[in-house]
Amino acid sequence: GTVKESGEKHKGSVEIPNLSEENEVDDTEINVSKKKGEGDVLKDLMRTEGTAKVREALRGYLKALKTEFTLGMILPTKATVGQELAAERKLSGNAVQGSVSPQSLDTVGVKIPTVQILLREIFNSPADELYSVFTTQELVQKFSKCPAVIEAEKGGKLQMFDGCVSGEYAELVPSQRIVLKWRCRNWPDEHYATVALNFKDMAAQTELQLECKGVPVANEDSTRQCWKKQYFEEIRVLLQQAKDKLE
Repeated sequence: GTVKESGEKHKGSVEIPNLSEENEVDDTEINVSKKKGEGDVLKDLMRTEGTAKVREALRGYLKALKTEFTLGMILPTKATVGQELAAERKLSGNAVQGSVSPQSLDTVGVKIPTVQILLREIFNSPADELYSVFTTQELVQKFSKCPAVIEAEKGGKLQMFDGCVSGEYAELVPSQRIVLKWRCRNWPDEHYATVALNFKDMAAQTELQLECKGVPVANEDSTRQCWKKQYFEEIRVLLQQAKDKLE
Protein backbone atom coordinates (compact mmCIF):
# COMPACT_ATOMS: atom_id res chain seq x y z
CA GLY A 1 0.00 0.00 0.00
CA THR A 2 0.97 3.68 -0.30
CA VAL A 3 0.90 6.27 2.50
CA LYS A 4 -1.09 9.19 1.06
CA GLU A 5 0.76 11.93 2.93
CA SER A 6 4.32 10.83 2.14
CA GLY A 7 3.80 8.70 -0.94
CA GLU A 8 5.87 5.91 0.65
CA LYS A 9 5.04 2.38 -0.45
CA HIS A 10 5.01 -0.59 1.94
CA LYS A 11 4.60 -4.30 1.37
CA GLY A 12 2.80 -6.77 3.60
CA SER A 13 0.63 -9.85 3.54
CA VAL A 14 -2.81 -11.04 4.57
CA GLU A 15 -3.10 -14.62 5.84
CA ILE A 16 -6.37 -16.54 6.34
CA PRO A 17 -5.42 -19.77 8.16
CA ASN A 18 -8.85 -21.29 8.81
CA LEU A 19 -10.89 -20.56 5.67
CA SER A 20 -13.63 -23.18 5.35
CA GLU A 21 -17.31 -23.30 4.44
CA GLU A 22 -17.78 -24.91 7.88
CA ASN A 23 -16.74 -21.65 9.55
CA GLU A 24 -18.75 -18.44 9.49
CA VAL A 25 -16.97 -15.67 7.55
CA ASP A 26 -17.32 -13.32 10.54
CA ASP A 27 -15.45 -15.85 12.68
CA THR A 28 -12.66 -16.34 10.16
CA GLU A 29 -9.22 -15.32 11.46
CA ILE A 30 -7.45 -12.74 9.30
CA ASN A 31 -3.79 -12.01 10.06
CA VAL A 32 -2.16 -8.84 8.70
CA SER A 33 1.60 -8.39 8.63
CA LYS A 34 4.09 -6.05 6.94
CA LYS A 35 7.80 -5.77 6.40
CA LYS A 36 9.89 -3.88 8.93
CA GLY A 37 9.86 -0.11 8.74
CA GLU A 38 7.26 2.59 8.94
CA GLY A 39 3.76 2.27 7.65
CA ASP A 40 1.98 1.22 10.83
CA VAL A 41 -0.94 3.39 9.79
CA LEU A 42 -1.46 1.13 6.79
CA LYS A 43 -1.25 -1.96 8.96
CA ASP A 44 -3.80 -0.52 11.40
CA LEU A 45 -6.09 0.40 8.52
CA MET A 46 -5.90 -3.13 7.12
CA ARG A 47 -6.72 -4.59 10.53
CA THR A 48 -9.90 -2.49 10.76
CA GLU A 49 -11.48 -1.39 7.48
CA GLY A 50 -9.32 -3.74 5.41
CA THR A 51 -10.48 -6.78 7.36
CA ALA A 52 -14.10 -5.91 6.64
CA LYS A 53 -13.32 -5.66 2.91
CA VAL A 54 -11.52 -9.02 2.98
CA ARG A 55 -14.49 -10.68 4.69
CA GLU A 56 -16.83 -9.19 2.11
CA ALA A 57 -14.69 -10.66 -0.67
CA LEU A 58 -14.60 -14.04 1.13
CA ARG A 59 -18.40 -14.17 1.24
CA GLY A 60 -18.54 -13.74 -2.53
CA TYR A 61 -15.76 -16.31 -3.01
CA LEU A 62 -17.44 -18.98 -0.86
CA LYS A 63 -20.81 -18.31 -2.52
CA ALA A 64 -19.23 -18.81 -5.95
CA LEU A 65 -17.56 -22.03 -4.78
CA LYS A 66 -20.87 -23.46 -3.55
CA THR A 67 -22.61 -22.52 -6.80
CA GLU A 68 -19.89 -24.09 -8.92
CA PHE A 69 -19.84 -27.25 -6.81
CA THR A 70 -23.61 -27.64 -7.17
CA LEU A 71 -23.29 -27.29 -10.92
CA GLY A 72 -20.60 -29.97 -11.02
CA MET A 73 -17.61 -27.69 -11.41
CA ILE A 74 -15.14 -30.31 -10.10
CA LEU A 75 -14.09 -31.94 -13.33
CA PRO A 76 -13.99 -35.76 -13.44
CA THR A 77 -10.90 -37.61 -14.64
CA LYS A 78 -10.92 -39.54 -17.90
CA ALA A 79 -11.04 -42.75 -15.90
CA THR A 80 -14.11 -41.53 -13.99
CA VAL A 81 -15.90 -40.60 -17.20
CA GLY A 82 -15.12 -44.02 -18.64
CA GLN A 83 -16.43 -45.77 -15.54
CA GLU A 84 -19.64 -43.70 -15.52
CA LEU A 85 -20.24 -44.36 -19.21
CA ALA A 86 -19.69 -48.10 -18.73
CA ALA A 87 -22.07 -48.09 -15.76
CA GLU A 88 -24.66 -46.12 -17.76
CA ARG A 89 -24.55 -48.63 -20.61
CA LYS A 90 -24.71 -51.56 -18.20
CA LEU A 91 -27.74 -50.05 -16.46
CA SER A 92 -29.55 -49.14 -19.64
CA GLY A 93 -29.25 -52.25 -21.76
CA ASN A 94 -32.37 -52.22 -23.91
CA ALA A 95 -34.47 -50.50 -21.24
CA VAL A 96 -34.79 -46.88 -20.18
CA GLN A 97 -33.66 -46.07 -16.63
CA GLY A 98 -35.27 -43.18 -14.71
CA SER A 99 -35.60 -40.06 -16.80
CA VAL A 100 -32.99 -41.00 -19.43
CA SER A 101 -34.55 -41.41 -22.84
CA PRO A 102 -33.89 -44.36 -25.23
CA GLN A 103 -31.79 -41.96 -27.35
CA SER A 104 -29.80 -40.78 -24.35
CA LEU A 105 -26.35 -41.83 -25.55
CA ASP A 106 -26.06 -39.66 -28.61
CA THR A 107 -23.65 -37.07 -29.91
CA VAL A 108 -24.38 -33.33 -29.90
CA GLY A 109 -21.82 -30.64 -30.81
CA VAL A 110 -18.38 -31.95 -29.95
CA LYS A 111 -17.89 -35.73 -29.95
CA ILE A 112 -18.82 -36.69 -26.42
CA PRO A 113 -21.42 -39.14 -25.03
CA THR A 114 -24.53 -37.33 -23.85
CA VAL A 115 -27.85 -38.02 -22.14
CA GLN A 116 -31.33 -36.51 -22.21
CA ILE A 117 -32.99 -35.35 -18.99
CA LEU A 118 -36.78 -35.18 -18.65
CA LEU A 119 -38.46 -33.45 -15.69
CA ARG A 120 -42.04 -32.47 -14.85
CA GLU A 121 -42.99 -30.01 -12.14
CA ILE A 122 -46.29 -28.49 -10.98
CA PHE A 123 -46.29 -24.82 -9.93
CA ASN A 124 -49.16 -23.07 -8.14
CA SER A 125 -49.18 -20.18 -10.58
CA PRO A 126 -50.72 -19.50 -14.01
CA ALA A 127 -48.58 -20.16 -17.07
CA ASP A 128 -48.02 -16.51 -17.99
CA GLU A 129 -46.67 -15.75 -14.51
CA LEU A 130 -44.31 -18.75 -14.54
CA TYR A 131 -43.18 -17.92 -18.09
CA SER A 132 -42.22 -14.41 -17.01
CA VAL A 133 -39.94 -15.80 -14.29
CA PHE A 134 -37.75 -17.33 -17.03
CA THR A 135 -37.80 -14.26 -19.29
CA THR A 136 -37.59 -11.24 -16.96
CA GLN A 137 -34.11 -10.27 -15.79
CA GLU A 138 -35.29 -8.85 -12.46
CA LEU A 139 -37.17 -12.05 -11.58
CA VAL A 140 -34.30 -14.30 -12.69
CA GLN A 141 -31.94 -12.33 -10.45
CA LYS A 142 -34.35 -12.68 -7.54
CA PHE A 143 -34.68 -16.46 -7.64
CA SER A 144 -31.03 -17.10 -8.59
CA LYS A 145 -29.75 -14.56 -6.06
CA CYS A 146 -27.06 -13.53 -8.56
CA PRO A 147 -26.64 -10.90 -11.27
CA ALA A 148 -27.94 -12.19 -14.62
CA VAL A 149 -28.07 -11.31 -18.30
CA ILE A 150 -31.51 -12.10 -19.74
CA GLU A 151 -32.23 -11.03 -23.33
CA ALA A 152 -35.55 -12.78 -23.88
CA GLU A 153 -35.70 -12.72 -27.66
CA LYS A 154 -34.59 -15.12 -30.36
CA GLY A 155 -30.78 -15.14 -30.34
CA GLY A 156 -30.69 -13.18 -27.08
CA LYS A 157 -28.03 -13.96 -24.49
CA LEU A 158 -28.52 -15.83 -21.23
CA GLN A 159 -26.07 -15.76 -18.31
CA MET A 160 -26.79 -16.83 -14.73
CA PHE A 161 -25.21 -17.90 -11.44
CA ASP A 162 -22.14 -15.65 -11.80
CA GLY A 163 -21.45 -17.02 -15.28
CA CYS A 164 -21.67 -20.70 -14.29
CA VAL A 165 -24.60 -21.07 -16.73
CA SER A 166 -24.76 -19.39 -20.14
CA GLY A 167 -26.42 -19.71 -23.51
CA GLU A 168 -29.06 -18.03 -25.63
CA TYR A 169 -32.78 -18.03 -26.37
CA ALA A 170 -33.57 -20.07 -29.49
CA GLU A 171 -37.39 -19.94 -29.43
CA LEU A 172 -40.02 -18.13 -27.37
CA VAL A 173 -43.79 -18.66 -27.50
CA PRO A 174 -45.31 -16.48 -24.74
CA SER A 175 -46.79 -18.49 -21.86
CA GLN A 176 -46.30 -21.74 -23.82
CA ARG A 177 -42.72 -22.63 -24.73
CA ILE A 178 -39.09 -21.59 -24.34
CA VAL A 179 -36.15 -23.26 -26.10
CA LEU A 180 -32.63 -22.52 -24.89
CA LYS A 181 -29.13 -23.20 -26.07
CA TRP A 182 -27.73 -23.93 -22.57
CA ARG A 183 -24.42 -24.94 -20.99
CA CYS A 184 -22.49 -25.07 -17.72
CA ARG A 185 -19.08 -23.43 -17.57
CA ASN A 186 -17.19 -26.68 -16.87
CA TRP A 187 -18.57 -28.49 -19.93
CA PRO A 188 -16.30 -29.06 -22.96
CA ASP A 189 -15.70 -25.84 -24.89
CA GLU A 190 -18.51 -24.85 -27.26
CA HIS A 191 -20.71 -27.77 -26.15
CA TYR A 192 -24.34 -26.82 -25.51
CA ALA A 193 -27.43 -28.74 -24.51
CA THR A 194 -30.83 -27.91 -25.97
CA VAL A 195 -33.38 -27.14 -23.24
CA ALA A 196 -37.09 -27.04 -24.05
CA LEU A 197 -39.49 -25.69 -21.40
CA ASN A 198 -43.16 -26.36 -22.15
CA PHE A 199 -45.81 -24.63 -20.04
CA LYS A 200 -49.17 -26.42 -19.71
CA ASP A 201 -51.78 -24.12 -18.18
CA MET A 202 -54.10 -25.82 -15.69
CA ALA A 203 -56.20 -22.92 -14.35
CA ALA A 204 -54.43 -21.71 -11.20
CA GLN A 205 -51.58 -24.18 -11.73
CA THR A 206 -49.03 -24.86 -14.44
CA GLU A 207 -47.31 -28.09 -15.40
CA LEU A 208 -43.78 -27.36 -16.56
CA GLN A 209 -42.19 -30.01 -18.76
CA LEU A 210 -38.43 -29.81 -19.18
CA GLU A 211 -36.54 -31.67 -21.88
CA CYS A 212 -32.76 -31.22 -21.80
CA LYS A 213 -30.91 -32.88 -24.71
CA GLY A 214 -27.15 -33.17 -25.04
CA VAL A 215 -26.02 -33.20 -21.39
CA PRO A 216 -22.53 -34.73 -21.01
CA VAL A 217 -22.83 -38.14 -19.31
CA ALA A 218 -20.43 -37.09 -16.55
CA ASN A 219 -22.63 -34.08 -15.71
CA GLU A 220 -26.07 -35.73 -15.76
CA ASP A 221 -26.64 -35.77 -11.97
CA SER A 222 -25.29 -32.26 -11.35
CA THR A 223 -27.38 -30.86 -14.21
CA ARG A 224 -30.55 -32.51 -12.91
CA GLN A 225 -29.86 -31.16 -9.42
CA CYS A 226 -29.19 -27.71 -10.85
CA TRP A 227 -32.64 -27.58 -12.43
CA LYS A 228 -34.40 -29.07 -9.40
CA LYS A 229 -32.62 -27.16 -6.64
CA GLN A 230 -31.35 -23.91 -8.15
CA TYR A 231 -34.18 -23.34 -10.59
CA PHE A 232 -37.44 -25.03 -9.52
CA GLU A 233 -37.14 -24.89 -5.73
CA GLU A 234 -36.03 -21.26 -5.76
CA ILE A 235 -38.76 -20.29 -8.25
CA ARG A 236 -41.37 -21.83 -5.95
CA VAL A 237 -40.05 -19.71 -3.08
CA LEU A 238 -40.21 -16.56 -5.24
CA LEU A 239 -43.75 -17.24 -6.41
CA GLN A 240 -44.93 -17.96 -2.87
CA GLN A 241 -43.37 -14.71 -1.62
CA ALA A 242 -45.24 -12.82 -4.35
CA LYS A 243 -48.53 -14.46 -3.28
CA ASP A 244 -47.93 -13.67 0.38
CA LYS A 245 -47.49 -9.98 -0.43
CA LEU A 246 -50.84 -9.88 -2.21
CA GLU A 247 -52.72 -11.51 0.68
